[in-house]
Amino acid sequence: MVREKELFLVRLMQVTDVVMIIIAFVSAYFVTLLLKIFFDLGPLAFATTLSLDGVIFFLQNHLWLVLITVPTWVGLMTLDGLYKEIRTKLFLEVMWKVIRTGLVAVLFLGSGVFLLKMTLTSRLYVGIFAINAVICLGLTKYIWRKFLDYSFRQGYNLVNMLIVGTGKRAQDFIQVVQAHSNWGLKIIGLVDDDPKLLGKSIRNYPVIGRIRDIPRLLRENIIDRIIFVVPRMWLNRIEEAIHHCEREGVYVAVSVDLYHPKLAHLRLTDFAGTPLIVFQTSQAKEWQVFFKRLVDIFISFTAILILLPVFILTGLAIRLTSPGPVFFRQTRCGLNGRKFVLLKFRSMVQGADMRKRELQRQNEMDGPVFKMKRDPRITPVGRFMRKFSIDELPQLFNVFRGDMSLVGPRPPIPAEVELYESWQRRRLSMKPGLTCIWQVSGRNKIDFERWMEMDLQYIDTFSLWLDFKLLVRTLFVVLTGYGAS
Repeated sequence: MVREKELFLVRLMQVTDVVMIIIAFVSAYFVTLLLKIFFDLGPLAFATTLSLDGVIFFLQNHLWLVLITVPTWVGLMTLDGLYKEIRTKLFLEVMWKVIRTGLVAVLFLGSGVFLLKMTLTSRLYVGIFAINAVICLGLTKYIWRKFLDYSFRQGYNLVNMLIVGTGKRAQDFIQVVQAHSNWGLKIIGLVDDDPKLLGKSIRNYPVIGRIRDIPRLLRENIIDRIIFVVPRMWLNRIEEAIHHCEREGVYVAVSVDLYHPKLAHLRLTDFAGTPLIVFQTSQAKEWQVFFKRLVDIFISFTAILILLPVFILTGLAIRLTSPGPVFFRQTRCGLNGRKFVLLKFRSMVQGADMRKRELQRQNEMDGPVFKMKRDPRITPVGRFMRKFSIDELPQLFNVFRGDMSLVGPRPPIPAEVELYESWQRRRLSMKPGLTCIWQVSGRNKIDFERWMEMDLQYIDTFSLWLDFKLLVRTLFVVLTGYGAS
């Protein structure tokens, strides 16, 4: 019954969010029109007057905005888990999810306006709508939180919990529940298999039975959830109790002290009916990876078209100043060690790889990477290309094909990977990219170990917002030639 109430609550929240986004559409009309009038910015497309008729006329011509943006925004918030376990989320966490899903929704909206060449749609209106929607949704979430807090304090919609376990981890769990009374969770008692603890209190809660008593406790008490916080040696003890809860339809959660990973995050998944515990170091979610790939395809394809004259001029400059092919092809390691052929404009003389061993003593980088400021193998045109990263432009084709991404650790050559220490190989756990933290932080001025740490920092803190910031910083680095040699 409680699960049905929670599902109903989620649906009610989604409906109120839909209403608030529509309200944001309407209010943005008035705000935009007032700003246009106050600052004498000219008329608003499809706008007539500050009246209800004007709003209706405006919405009739922008109905597609409502039909696309509203479900997109609410759908993204659902995929991002905003409505899951709403009782236990901090308000700042909720607002962050609203803002970041809003950025993606508005990006889709702006892209649609640009691609469809809808010049009559005001970009000012789109921006004001986004701000209004975030404010409206934030206000709604705040009101919902206050309403739920009040209802919990009054004893409505409480979730009765039975906790199995009395050890340190179980007591830590109890302490968290006690510290957040506004979550609406009520502990009715504890269960432990030690007969000496029966009748005693742990953290002010009585031990009311042993594991074998759970069927009786379910009959004698109103229990909505049973949380098993037990050591791994108890797994064989709790199996029958879990099956009994399953037969009665009682919500069960198990927190087992299996492992303590230092880097990976734990999550549960299902593989063709087989439950699995996943240890995953990457922060990237499936929808983020999907959106990242869409951005890679769109930007790489657009950049190739725009930079086509640069490709032609660079190719001519290479052919006229140095014998040999225009492009340099080299096998690199991609995601989890997959090999692919990386493309670059040739910036060195022919046979440069053969001379690398002669210059090995002049290597200015530690680790398995070779870097040299005044490398005699680099041609004059090549030195200019490297200064402004022009030699890297053909990798846009690698991005478009899917071997690389716009942002990610730089792809190493297989010989370097063979010399990696085990912790350094983790940089292969994400698709390589054109740019990353290392590229915008000095490149050749940074030693190898710090370079590896920067790549792992990107993997551990991945977000679409971080990708956006790195792309913007990369433009500055490319235009100024900072850190290149």
